[in-house]
Amino acid sequence: MNPGSDPACVAFEGDRRIASGDLREVARAAKEALDRTRDASIIVFDGNTSATIEIDFRGSMADVLARLPDDARAPIPAEAAAASAPRGPGRPKLGVVAREVTLLPRHWEWLARQPGGASVAIRKLVEQASRTGEDKDRIRQAQEAAYRFMSVTSGNRPHYEEAIRALFAGDAIRFEQRIAEWPDDIRAHTSGLAERAFRRAAQPGASG
Repeated sequence: MNPGSDPACVAFEGDRRIASGDLREVARAAKEALDRTRDASIIVFDGNTSATIEIDFRGSMADVLARLPDDARAPIPAEAAAASAPRGPGRPKLGVVAREVTLLPRHWEWLARQPGGASVAIRKLVEQASRTGEDKDRIRQAQEAAYRFMSVTSGNRPHYEEAIRALFAGDAIRFEQRIAEWPDDIRAHTSGLAERAFRRAAQPGASG
């Protein structure tokens, strides 16, 4: 796992994080913990969405690992998928596609006055709208991941409801204050998930 990257999975035994990494690493560590303590309470989470992952721990370590999903069915990385995708008609490097656009006369007049003409202006508008939408989606997904983890691990902890309200209000300072008393591993993972919800994407043209 690269430093600073999100682990594929995270396992907690009660309030203690016992493993993070790919599914096989985490399953192995969780199985070892269960073999040491039969009544251990272990929950495995998806490192990105915080969805709980069900693992069948019956039998030997080999049995547990053999039942895990086959790595060959893992999704193709986005970079590889983009590289292998066929290019559309138009300029080969950009994949520009000609499509009909219906606008009012005043819209065409405004576009014609923009630097580079109508096509360049439309592309810039689409890119800007896309970035805005992606930022909102990223924040919403991060909020949901943090909330999902908190609801499973911390529903009875002090200031839980206030922390949830701060999370969805985008108040990072108040959020950190409300979770400050939680166990170290729970607090650290919760804070890491929530950080993505509080972080805003840099605006185009913004200075350092």
